[in-house]
Amino acid sequence: MDKKVTVIGAGNVGTTAAQRIVEKNLADVVLIDVVEGMPQGKALDIIESAPVEGFSASIIGTNNYEDTAGSDIIVITAGLARKPGMTREDLLNKNAEIIKGVVQNSIKYSKDAIIIVVTNPLDIMTQLAQKVSGFPSHRVIGMAGILDSARYRYFIAEALNTSPSQVQAMVLGGHGDSMVPMPRFSTVNGIPISELLPADKIEAINNRTRNGGAEIVALLKTGSAYYAPSASTVEMVQSILLNENKILPCSVLLNGQYQLNNVYCGVPVRLSAKGVESIIELDLTKDELSALKASAAIVAENVAQLKI
Repeated sequence: MDKKVTVIGAGNVGTTAAQRIVEKNLADVVLIDVVEGMPQGKALDIIESAPVEGFSASIIGTNNYEDTAGSDIIVITAGLARKPGMTREDLLNKNAEIIKGVVQNSIKYSKDAIIIVVTNPLDIMTQLAQKVSGFPSHRVIGMAGILDSARYRYFIAEALNTSPSQVQAMVLGGHGDSMVPMPRFSTVNGIPISELLPADKIEAINNRTRNGGAEIVALLKTGSAYYAPSASTVEMVQSILLNENKILPCSVLLNGQYQLNNVYCGVPVRLSAKGVESIIELDLTKDELSALKASAAIVAENVAQLKI
């Protein structure tokens, strides 16, 4: 393949993302982790499925960052996963050191890469990655809004007993309890959900979306979500590698948009081969903008704790 993606972290999210990338023949993949043997074994297991699945992209596992040289995209999933009762913000200091290290090591060998951050707390770790890398902000993007919106779309489809593919929905803000589901921009085959569901049902779906990750953590007890997060990550990878210019909600650095400055927050953007092609500024109501600002303020508070 003429494209190369490095996935840092051979846990469930990273490995599943790597698997989806090669199965779609989007790029060759390097799966890297600090645990000796784990990325090698998982990569070998994936590549041995190639004759059955019919993909030609390659994947290798490694503990050596030199093997990641020349990557077009660096996907960062390394970090501690949430445990029951742990908020995304609880992970802040523990994962900050991990992010600093993997960013510093990876950019030595891929100075022109686009970085996609998946590690929680998402928006804060993305802002940290941008500062540590020194990359322009359009090349450091957080994956969150796609996942949150996917959950929102499914919950709406479930409530209406319809196909999830019929549902388009938007979630803005930080990837946490303060995220902002946007019913006004959510439709089923073009019909606003406010025409199809009562207000109390929509609010219940909004709340379930905000707690979507915690719901899965509580059920699993010893892990966190990875199927939907990996699928959401790969949608970003695909839009960038294929220059699709998809409009997707992602965590990006805002400087003036939505009356916010110097903070990473989830908003709709156009993703192309350059990374963030453009940030789309929606005409929000006073209440919607207030909720978005409140969500961004939580991100800013946590970023301030890291003193970056």
